[in-house]
Amino acid sequence: MAMRHSVVLDSRRCRGCTSCIKGCPTEAIRVRGRKATILPDRCIDCGQCIRICPHKAIKSVGDQLDILSQFQYCVALPEPALYGQFHNLDNIDIVLNALLKIGFHKVFEVAKAAEMISDYERQCICSGPPDVTPQISSSCPTVLRLIRMRFPKLLPHVACTILPMELAAILARREAVAETGLPPEQIGVFAIVPCSSKVTAARVSEGLQEPVLDGAFAIRDIYLRLLSPMKHLEHIEPMTSSGIMGLGWASCGGESSARLRERCVAVDGVSNVIRMLEEIEDGRLPEADFLELSACTQGCVGGCFAVENPYAAKMRIKSLMKGQPVSRNRFTLEGAEREIVRRDKELQYLPAFVLDQDLGAALNKQLRIQELESHLPGLHCGSCGAPSCHAFAEDVVLGRATVDDCIFKVRERMRSMAGKEEADDYLPPPFRRQQHETSRR
Repeated sequence: MAMRHSVVLDSRRCRGCTSCIKGCPTEAIRVRGRKATILPDRCIDCGQCIRICPHKAIKSVGDQLDILSQFQYCVALPEPALYGQFHNLDNIDIVLNALLKIGFHKVFEVAKAAEMISDYERQCICSGPPDVTPQISSSCPTVLRLIRMRFPKLLPHVACTILPMELAAILARREAVAETGLPPEQIGVFAIVPCSSKVTAARVSEGLQEPVLDGAFAIRDIYLRLLSPMKHLEHIEPMTSSGIMGLGWASCGGESSARLRERCVAVDGVSNVIRMLEEIEDGRLPEADFLELSACTQGCVGGCFAVENPYAAKMRIKSLMKGQPVSRNRFTLEGAEREIVRRDKELQYLPAFVLDQDLGAALNKQLRIQELESHLPGLHCGSCGAPSCHAFAEDVVLGRATVDDCIFKVRERMRSMAGKEEADDYLPPPFRRQQHETSRR
């Protein structure tokens, strides 16, 4: 299935300012004709461009709540990051009960599935060391796509488990079928997610042949709908089914803590994740058993769909953990049922940076890129609409740009034609030659 990205561009708002091109970890954005464009084969839905864009021209879209009307019975799968968005919340059951007031018939916490995955991982640890170390968490879809695209040598290091929201969807649908007697296709299962990456994962799973979710709603959208019913609940029914370990998955370090007797490293922020992956690829982190990598600052609480500051949200979730049991759930499935928690398709390399399917042609293009790049200024100014001089050289060779799109190349041509230093006047002030500026004064 082709990737359906949840990060989209509103060209009406875009002013071509080039702010977004510098922050993209996979160089997936270009600016041409005063408008940004996203290269879909390189986008990993990390949401960095959404945070950077000063004009709110880039956004991520989840499903709309009216999709609930397409199903006879609807199940909500709230991610634990949702709980950290509410001020002075002292009882998770308030949120869960309110979800039943906005159109859902049942709630299944993703934190419950996270505890089951944690218990499964602890059982695997007890049965013996993994074939490859360090193991890399499979809980962040953005990190999975990043590894598939930029670090394919590390694919054997990725843990075999599916996303907690995917396990929650499988179990929730089973429970709903048993409780209602409805066929599975008449039951809608929807995740309430903190980031664009998980919206995309709900549509096209990284680890499953077929998606198990019927949609995903942004936390910010559900948050607004919950405020009123949360204030007017007459009766709060106990519904919480997770403990400290499940809630901890909302922030960076929570999954690592739940593994207990392992040497774990938790890293947040996509730039830090890339740096860590580069070190693993170079063999510079042999003493760690497990790496928890989160593309968002502070983990899922820092997702682009979150309402609150990630540090404040993390603090609130820690407060909610007080008085809770360490864990309420164990992974007790036996035999073939144990496979429910494992991927059923292999993670494969995404050739987003392949220049040509023909090896000879690709080598020729690479040589042309290197030759052109050697004649570029190496300032990575972004004036050409590409994030770096290397990306610009690649665009020229692939036919996405022309050499004259580089303002420095234009200056060289003007100087050769006019033979005057005044050609520097066409450069932005930071790039003009100092001696020319001095002579003008």
